[in-house]
Amino acid sequence: MKRRYYPAFLDLKGKPCVVVGGGRVAERKVAALLRAGARVRVISPAVTKRIAAQAAHGRLEVVLREYRAGDVKGAFLAIAATSDDRINAAVSADAPCLVNVVDEPERANFIVPSVVERGPLCIAVSTSGASPAMARAIRQELERLYGSDFGRYLAFMAALRRRALQEIPDKKRRERMLKAAASAEVLSLLRTKGAHHVRERALKHFDAARGRKRKGTAA
Repeated sequence: MKRRYYPAFLDLKGKPCVVVGGGRVAERKVAALLRAGARVRVISPAVTKRIAAQAAHGRLEVVLREYRAGDVKGAFLAIAATSDDRINAAVSADAPCLVNVVDEPERANFIVPSVVERGPLCIAVSTSGASPAMARAIRQELERLYGSDFGRYLAFMAALRRRALQEIPDKKRRERMLKAAASAEVLSLLRTKGAHHVRERALKHFDAARGRKRKGTAA
């Protein structure tokens, strides 16, 4: 029966994660884990220069040897990223946690989707293994649709939302303002006018919700 995956975004900050393998594929997996704030241990007889440099700067731990049973004990998440099918199978069998085996979803209990990141915005795409090529094509289309202005505007909105919670006590007015600042029209304007234009509109909604007029801004 075809697997049905449960979509989720994981908070890995401070979580122990183990990557078995030290090549280019492992390097990419390590980079993603570090961006998420994980505590990373790499187990491999040899590692890339970039992984070695990260270890030298204290960003991760490297164990220069072959994988051994028990190496994933206590891990929150493990990734098998070697070219040795025997080792990948052993990691899969040993892991008492979330485990991903690169290019072998049948040995994993989670898969890594194609991802579009624009600041706080993260869009994950998966075809449940049916067509990784299609997942990449959809990701590339999304990259064109959601440019860097979306990330800049979302960073601005995070700060504006914090201000709204403090400065607009009326819940209904606050919710109307936040919805107006994140409408379908806003998505269109971000593509055509850019983040600066849309920020000004959002600030006008914000000041109106507080009962104030904003001076010197474009309509």
